[in-house]
Formats: sequence, C-alpha cells, structure tokens
Amino acid sequence: MSRIRNIKELADLAGVSTGTVSRALAGSTLISQKTRERIQALAKEHGFRPNLLARNLRIQRTNTIGVLIPLGHETAQHLTDPFFITMLGLLADKLTERGYDLLLSRVIPTDSAWLDRIATSGRVDGLIVIGQSDQAATIDAVAKDYRPLVVWGGYDADQVHCSVGSDNRKGGDLAASHLIAQGCRKIAFFGDPKTREIEQRLQGVRDALARAGMGEPHIEPAHLTDDEFGPEIAGFLGQAADGPIGIVAASDVIALKTLRAMAGMGLSAPNDVRVMGYDGLTIGEHTVPQLSTICQDLVRGAEHLVDMLVRRIAGEDTQSVVMEPELVLRASA
Repeated sequence: MSRIRNIKELADLAGVSTGTVSRALAGSTLISQKTRERIQALAKEHGFRPNLLARNLRIQRTNTIGVLIPLGHETAQHLTDPFFITMLGLLADKLTERGYDLLLSRVIPTDSAWLDRIATSGRVDGLIVIGQSDQAATIDAVAKDYRPLVVWGGYDADQVHCSVGSDNRKGGDLAASHLIAQGCRKIAFFGDPKTREIEQRLQGVRDALARAGMGEPHIEPAHLTDDEFGPEIAGFLGQAADGPIGIVAASDVIALKTLRAMAGMGLSAPNDVRVMGYDGLTIGEHTVPQLSTICQDLVRGAEHLVDMLVRRIAGEDTQSVVMEPELVLRASA
C-alpha cells in the first residue's frame, strides 16, 4: 500500500479539498463526524502524519508554554529545590490537561531585556514566571505590552503584571502570632527580604510583634544553598539557652535546614526552639519533628496560573489572585 506524503495526496484520495482534510485531522466540528472519521481512517491506513510544526507556523501557535524561574537574587539555587519540583509537577499536569507542552528555563538575569527576548522569541504561546525574584520591575515592563504572562509571587497594588500567590503578609502574621501565643519572647525571621514574597512575610511577622508590644525580629538573610546556610544561623541558634525563642522561616526548605542545623548543635524543636515554615510542602509531613508551616495551597495556585494564562492567550483580561494562607500545626512549633 502506497504511503501518503502530504495533505494534497490525502485530499485527492478522499475526494475532498485540502482544507477539509486539514480541519478533519485537527478534529474540527465544522466537518461532519462521518467525514472526519473517514479521513482520519485513510490517514492512518496510509501512514500519514500531518506536519504539526508547519501547521503551528501557519496558525502562529506553538502549543507550548514557557515556565521561567528567574534567579536574580539567588543565582546558586537549583531546580531540585522541593518548592520548584512541586510547582513544576503541578504545572506540567495542568498544562498537559489543556493540550500544552512545557518549556522550562532557569534564568540568571544578566540585563533588563532577558524576559522581553523570551516573550518575543516565537517559541511559546505564553509565559508563567515562578517568583518575581528581584526582577519585578523587568516583569512589569514586559507585561505592559505582552499579555499572555502570569506570575507566581507576591501581589502589590501598583504592579502591572497579573500574579497568583498567597497573602504573604497575613501568612507571616499567622506564623509569628502562633509563636508568640506559645510563649516565645524572641522571634527571628530566616529569609532574604530582597524578594517581594519574602519581604511581605517579614512584614507580617513585624505586624504580629507590634501588636504584642515586642520589638523588631532578629533577621537572618538565610540563603537556600547548603554551603552558605549553616554559618548564617549558627550564631543565632547559640542563643537558644536564652529562650524561649521562635523562628519564622521564609520557606519550608529554610525551616528544614534550620532543623538540621539545630540537630547538629544538640538542639531540638519545639523544646529548645520553635520553628515555623512557609509553603506547605508534603516533605514537611515526613521530617522529625513534623514541620509546622503556613500552607499556601500550591495545587489551587497552579490551577489558577494555567487557567488565567489560557484565558489571556484567548484575549481575555484577568485580575491577580491572592489566596488565603492556612496555619498548619504539627510538632516543630
């Protein structure tokens, strides 16, 4: 049986136009079901597969979404970070359900044009950016003209871009308020407030301390890389004997590394130091002790990111979503 090489040959065999073949192979309802099934059966019988790349070029679609992780503030951070792995898995599932492929890029910004270059490359139909890092101004500049762009991160009333994230300030407040209620009279915040999300969480901690008539928290701008983390917190943990002390970590990853550093110093949570994380990663359920945390519902966050981006690709406008954080109490605090 001869192999069909192009749509014209298939159209001649089926006795229809090339346009009808193209629509039938794409599953268009403009073609009757009987005709669609007949053309698809002929294509399968003669081993014909349409050139999807050429089709995408014609309709100016790639069926691919770019997922970007900018690391302007933490250039040594890896994609194996549990938060990134969790979010990427959720996004991949949601995008696949919508018929999109995922193109992942870990970006170390070297100039202010990095995002514009990706947006105008023609390689993707839209972009999801995970975290503003220290690139909020660059993201806003691109978002003014490039509409199919949604960002996971903190919300600011003056921002241009559309974002999805938790109420970080409220989450920080919840974490610190719990520690204060447990009798902690010294509160430390472990995280680098150069990024919007982390800065908002720190502001929430300050809100709780102000209501309680307490002073400023001790701030350790903890990095997320193993080789830098230990020395930053060892000095503070050495003061645990002067407790009771509570630590609000800017992420679950920082909280887990804090617990490990404490163990190396012979300290335990919650007896010596109470530790709160932020994110709600499942890994926190399997640590010893189990990690108390602020959960920001990443499953729902991923759903919002994909749904809003698809709507923006279709020409709709969408507003930022700020989700309610949840205090999840386990054993560490």
